[in-house]
Amino acid sequence: MGWWQINADTLARSRFVLSPLAETFASLRLLHSRQAAHPGEQAWLRDHLPGYRALLAADPVTARLVRAGLGRTWIADFLTPAPRDGETFEEGVARVRAVAPADARAQLAVALATVSPAARLPAELDRDDLPERAARLFEYVWAESVRPYWTRRRHILQADVVARTARVSQGGWAAVLDDLRPGRTRWLGENRLQVNLHEYPPREISGAELVFVPVTPEAGWVSWEEPDRYAIVYPCTGTLADHRARPAPASLAALLGPARASVLVLLAAPMSTSQLTAVTGQGLGSVGRHLKVLLDAGLVERRRAGRSVLYSRTAAGDVLVEAQSRDDMYRS
Repeated sequence: MGWWQINADTLARSRFVLSPLAETFASLRLLHSRQAAHPGEQAWLRDHLPGYRALLAADPVTARLVRAGLGRTWIADFLTPAPRDGETFEEGVARVRAVAPADARAQLAVALATVSPAARLPAELDRDDLPERAARLFEYVWAESVRPYWTRRRHILQADVVARTARVSQGGWAAVLDDLRPGRTRWLGENRLQVNLHEYPPREISGAELVFVPVTPEAGWVSWEEPDRYAIVYPCTGTLADHRARPAPASLAALLGPARASVLVLLAAPMSTSQLTAVTGQGLGSVGRHLKVLLDAGLVERRRAGRSVLYSRTAAGDVLVEAQSRDDMYRS
């Protein structure tokens, strides 16, 4: 397993960051792998995979660059610069474009060697425009398949960050780290943070900037700019990850109404009113009315986390959702 040595001060200063570039790279990986994790990703692939395939078919050098850079256990470093707080997509892709060509070639060679130790950089990639080609590919993926959904995705990512930040305040970092990428990322104790399952040498990162970066596709990786910045990119989980999440149980929808039932189902994780509005597509006023009814019924509760007011299901709300889900299962 790969792990980082990290002192308590560095962990205490760490924070969650949203990154349009990381979201774009995660979407590129999904287009490359074509392995959807849920129906929402399947629908997204149906919409955007034909255009992506056509682009690479017309540009075999960039197609080879993608195949080389997205290794089985290693990604070429210049494709995943460590995200920076508040960085726009344009600022992030400019860093990709500014990579020295020799560094890009060397990093592609490393990624290829993790697939086969005898692998060498193919002749068609021995060129100086690799960073420019990667940047143009990112710009295509962003413009065609991420930016049209970015407002909605950003709210989903914010909901994930708010929920995890609340968990830090309640139970400390260990539980949050264990849940970022279950089975891959976990707190080992003795100032050690496991970041993946690969047998790479440990890294001492105490004193560096550490950021955690959510993305909506089912993807995750680590990146760094030694010795100053390290990042762990992780996928949103649960109902937040799927933009087209399963509808509320039919019996629950009949009891509460479909719109109100969907709000109750989503509140398995703490969310604010604005985040619920983004995820459900309902109007702000409608969501507010649903929350008031659910609050009055004792099915949800609210509490403040920093500047946000978060809503989540109570134990009674959990029991109702689970009971109606079982009822639907027995009826089917």
